[in-house]
Amino acid sequence: MSEYVIAIDGGGTSCRAALADRHGRVVGRGKQGSANIFTTSDTIGANIIAAAGQALKDAGIEGSKLSEIPAFLGLAGINVGERQRELAKALPFADTRFVHDGLIAMQGALGDEDGVMAILGTGSVYVSRVDGTLRNVGGWGFAIGDQASGSFIGRTLLQQTLLAHDGIREHTSLSRAVMARFNDDPEAMVEFAQQEACPADYGAFAPMIFEYDTKGDLLARDILLDAVRDITMALDAVVFEGCERLCLLGGLAHEYAKRLAPRHRAILAEPQGDALAGAVQLALRTFPLETAREKR
Repeated sequence: MSEYVIAIDGGGTSCRAALADRHGRVVGRGKQGSANIFTTSDTIGANIIAAAGQALKDAGIEGSKLSEIPAFLGLAGINVGERQRELAKALPFADTRFVHDGLIAMQGALGDEDGVMAILGTGSVYVSRVDGTLRNVGGWGFAIGDQASGSFIGRTLLQQTLLAHDGIREHTSLSRAVMARFNDDPEAMVEFAQQEACPADYGAFAPMIFEYDTKGDLLARDILLDAVRDITMALDAVVFEGCERLCLLGGLAHEYAKRLAPRHRAILAEPQGDALAGAVQLALRTFPLETAREKR
């Protein structure tokens, strides 16, 4: 049994890997592109392997050792479908276990304590823990879910910008700035959406919305009012009576924290750690060295 474990945090924007020893010390790290199960599995597998290989290199260990080390992976979208079975066959690890990224984020943010965790990044998902029982809300992917996520509000921004171009709604400084990104050519925007754009590409427009909201832009305001409404509804579904800790993770967490309903802001707490730290904790529990030695 290996003296190490590999932990993976795979989201819509990036795949992060950590190589940890049996004391939980991270000795190497790596990072690659998206590892969302809703994208093509070939891309996911390549990014996971590359990130894990970087972590080994960072620790001064040969990449060929990947096949001797077990891996614990938290991936966006892994709660949907059976594609993880195909993915597991394509990965070189000594043993491979999957959970969805909400579980590793929950473990990283709250440890073993009760509370609620929300990921608000390229995608969105909410997890609560009460007396050890977990409940999952959202995380259904970009096509029909991920409300309030960067990808969701970024796509909404493009949709509303085209409505302004067509004269259906008033142009604002934000919609004009988006049009300028596409050289004021609506067909270029449609081409981007039809042939190129993935969730992370739409998510790249999200920072503009928050920026222009601070300037009083009406389009930015409308998009964020809808997004915060969706977050509020989701949190009301998972925040249980007596809940004392709500942790937000993800690239948009800081911006949304300022906009939460007062009842949710009142229980906001700083996360203990991030999703990758949670993946390390769960990897060590899943692949205990002592148990493996006892079986020999």
